[in-house]
Amino acid sequence: MKITRELIEKLPKTDLHLHLDGSIRISTLIELAKESNIELPSYTVEGLKETVFKDNYNDLEDYLKGFGYTCSVMRTRENIERIAYELALDNQNEGVRYIEVRYAPQLHAGGNMTMLETIEAVDAGLSRAKLEFNNRVEVSSGDEPPFEYGIITCAMRYFNKHFSTYYSDIVSVHSYSDEDKIFGLASLEMVGASVKARRELGLPVVGVDLAGPEKGNPPVHHREAYMHAQRNFLNKTVHAGEAYGPESIFQAITELGADRIGHATSLFNPSIITDPLILNRDLYINDLVQFIANRRITLEVCLTSNMQTDPKLLRLEDHPFRMMLENKLSCSICTDNRTVSHTTVTDEVYKAVKAFNLSLNDVKTLMVYGFKRSFFPHAYREKRTYVRQCMNYFEKVVSEFV
Repeated sequence: MKITRELIEKLPKTDLHLHLDGSIRISTLIELAKESNIELPSYTVEGLKETVFKDNYNDLEDYLKGFGYTCSVMRTRENIERIAYELALDNQNEGVRYIEVRYAPQLHAGGNMTMLETIEAVDAGLSRAKLEFNNRVEVSSGDEPPFEYGIITCAMRYFNKHFSTYYSDIVSVHSYSDEDKIFGLASLEMVGASVKARRELGLPVVGVDLAGPEKGNPPVHHREAYMHAQRNFLNKTVHAGEAYGPESIFQAITELGADRIGHATSLFNPSIITDPLILNRDLYINDLVQFIANRRITLEVCLTSNMQTDPKLLRLEDHPFRMMLENKLSCSICTDNRTVSHTTVTDEVYKAVKAFNLSLNDVKTLMVYGFKRSFFPHAYREKRTYVRQCMNYFEKVVSEFV
């Protein structure tokens, strides 16, 4: 059976690695920037696609420039709620039935808005979109699976006082402390807010994440925060192996207890290992791969994003996703940033199908991993029922294309 883009679009899908501030509609960014008198390089969708949200970037630094603009319009509860609402709609419109939206509350908190209020705003937008979608006749009747979501809060490996009002305040208050201690303290505060949002406010905060530059910012500084998350039954994912070697992935798992890893593009690259204690690099890679496989640690794969931020990746066919598949690792196809990477889940899956010659069964396996390895916000029994409902719908959609 030929796997077409139309088929993929109709299949029930997930996105487990989805940044809110990297997925704002460009038209919304322009509108909100005008309302707040924020300067943009252009005030047309076409102009911003040429100057900021491009098809190709020089490197990771070039890729990250757009976040300065998107974060600048995410300083109010109303704006955050709107952006989250529209993100859910965009996913629903391409058949995505489950998303985990991640963002860094401390990038948007400060002034008149607390971390808790930013989480409430994200939830309000996602909840409104969910209610509208699930009230559709085809969904409420049980013919189609409903839309569900979770929220992942991100701590930062590194920040300075220019990142946000919140970060400026915490740096100023701890002006005589070592940077690493401040980073760890900020992460602990973020996790504390996440625990309160979940336990006291009943918000679907399903996990925590650690983002930011890996080199020079090891995960050990955030161990206390991640242990606090674990003690309060929050799931854990970590950006690792994206801009640093395989040992970064190992540290994320062993130091922070990561359940999932974001990107992990360096996993099969022994040449960039820098730890002098690792004498046999090939053996280390093999052991690490088996370590991940045996524990069913899921890798959040973001193909387009990786191609845009890694100048050495010249062809999609050379992406380590091929090796992940060959080693039977648990993988889920994700967008990372829909706007910055100019992509959708449908685009990402279709690219994978063409570049790696995936069969329909391969696609189904990826979809199953997405649903099963999600940090689903409801009871496990409900999750099993939901996964089965989504995969039954998968088969129904496929039967219509035969």
